[in-house]
Amino acid sequence: MSDGASVGYLAIGHVTRDLRADASFAVGGTVSYAALTAAALGRRAAVLTSAASDFDFSVFNHSVAVRYSRASHTTTFHNLYTNGTRQQMVYSVAAPLLPELVPLDWRSADIVHVGPVMGECDPDLVHTFSSETFVGVTAQGWMRAQNGTGRVAPHPWQPSDGLLARASAVVFSLDDIQGEWLRAEELAARTRILVVTMGARGGVLFFEGVTHPFPALKVPETDPTGAGDIFAAVFFCKVASGLTATIAARYSACVASRSVGRRGINGVPCAEDLAYCDGLFSV
Repeated sequence: MSDGASVGYLAIGHVTRDLRADASFAVGGTVSYAALTAAALGRRAAVLTSAASDFDFSVFNHSVAVRYSRASHTTTFHNLYTNGTRQQMVYSVAAPLLPELVPLDWRSADIVHVGPVMGECDPDLVHTFSSETFVGVTAQGWMRAQNGTGRVAPHPWQPSDGLLARASAVVFSLDDIQGEWLRAEELAARTRILVVTMGARGGVLFFEGVTHPFPALKVPETDPTGAGDIFAAVFFCKVASGLTATIAARYSACVASRSVGRRGINGVPCAEDLAYCDGLFSV
C-alpha cells in the first residue's frame, strides 16, 4: 500500500532482529507478524515502530506502510526453545513509542494493535484514537523486562482501569502470567474481551462473564515464534468485522496453528491457510 493511503490496520511496537543459531538474523516482533497477517486478510496495513537506520524493511514487500523513529539500535532478541518453553535474551532495545509519534493521517485507522515486545509502547497510545477505532492489545511486552544480564524475565503488569476500559480486546499467553489463572480472571473482569492463548492446547476466551475454551489444530511444530501474534491479528480483524468472539477465537487458532509448521516470518498466513480455515468455519 502507499504511505498516504488510509489505514485499515495499524500495528504499533518494535520490529526486532531475532538471532538465529547460525548467527544470522531474522525479522521479528509482534508488529511484523501482525501487520503482514492483516495484509494477508486484505486489510490496508501499516506499522509504527523504532529501529536503527540499517534495519531492512523489505520483508514488508510494499504490502505494509512503515513509519519509524530512528534509534541507535534495533531491538534484538535471541529465542531458545526447550520442551516447548521459550527463554529469551535481549541485547538491545530501540526508542520508546509515544502518542505524539502517531501521524495524524493514521489516527483514523479502523483497527489499532498495540503490541509492545519490551515495554516500548506508552500505555496512553490506546487513547490516541477515536472511539470508533477498534483497539487491540497484546500485553506480552508489558509483562516482561530484562533482569540486568539481558535475560528476559517476568515483570508485573499493572494496567490502569482506563487502558483496560478502552481496549476492545486484550490477548496474552498463559506463560506471560506464569500460569496464574486468577490473574487472568482479574484482568478479564476489567476489560471487554480477553484471550489467554496456550500454544498447542489452544486457549480460553473470556467474554460476557463466561469462559470459552477453544482448541488448536494438531500439527507438527517447526517454529512457534509469532503464532500468538498471528492469532491476535486474525482475532482483532474478525471481531472488528462483526464475527462473534467465540467463532473468531476458534478461527484465529486454526490460522495460527498452521503457522507453526514454517519458520519465522514465513509463518504469516498464506492463501492456502486462509482457505482451509474458511472451509472449516464457513467464514
